Amino acid sequence: MQGSLPEISVRPRRSVLYMPGSNARALDKAKTLPADGLILDLEDAVAPDAKAVARQQVCDAVKAGGYGGRELIIRTNGLDTPWGLDDLAAAAAAGPDAVLLPKVENPELIQQAADLLVKHGAPLRTRLWAMMETPKGILHAEAIAASHPRLECLVMGTSDLVKDLNARHTPLRLPVAASLSLCLLAARAYGLAILDGVNLDLDDDAGFKASCEQGLEYGFDGKTLIHPKQVEPCNAVFAPSAAEVERAHRIIAAFEAATAEGKGVVLVDGKLIENLHVAQAKRLTALAAAINSLRQA
Repeated sequence: MQGSLPEISVRPRRSVLYMPGSNARALDKAKTLPADGLILDLEDAVAPDAKAVARQQVCDAVKAGGYGGRELIIRTNGLDTPWGLDDLAAAAAAGPDAVLLPKVENPELIQQAADLLVKHGAPLRTRLWAMMETPKGILHAEAIAASHPRLECLVMGTSDLVKDLNARHTPLRLPVAASLSLCLLAARAYGLAILDGVNLDLDDDAGFKASCEQGLEYGFDGKTLIHPKQVEPCNAVFAPSAAEVERAHRIIAAFEAATAEGKGVVLVDGKLIENLHVAQAKRLTALAAAINSLRQA
């Protein structure tokens, strides 16, 4: 057994809700929703003739604040579209928590976006997120994950991916299982967060819960959502249970006591505890504490 492990800082991303940037009422309503994060969308949710208005509304909303502890992310249009460069410049000036780039297929795109954020004066805290939603993007997941220190999170775009694969949406999501796993490996290898894709069936509550549970089992930090009704059930699945938190505290306490006494073996509930279990326990208790702080914000 080795010495004590460092404390862990975790930001809750159980539920990250897409909000249409062209809908001012929705942007205001988002201030009351229990989502951990909000993706203020300038891309798929906005018609071409509403792009400029949406950009202004979203950036004004970010500057005005009022969203409490919720993480604010602006999803821009692609940099190769007529709106993308203006979106990124405006987002840099607004200073959200992150800018989400759609259809990332290579590390050069991340590097280009990072340079543009610096050029347009984005604060250092504004990070980059990458949509992983095309076959090329999935095949280049490791290179993308390693591309730039400003990259913080990968976001699975399973709807576009299923379309590009000529596959079908199924309850077990077997057509995208390899893609989910590849992106998870890349994210964890380079210390990034990663969010699961959306569930499109708003009438299937049991199916939605099952997809959240599957995402948790895979190792995702949370799930992206398309409707406010999905937020609370998603939060419930991705939050540690009271029993899990209690056991995690006991693991940490037993490990620290054994370390202080110079013991080489730690047992909790008859099971051997090693450094990896303590690290997992510290992450879980940190997540629980961060969730409680978010509720109070």
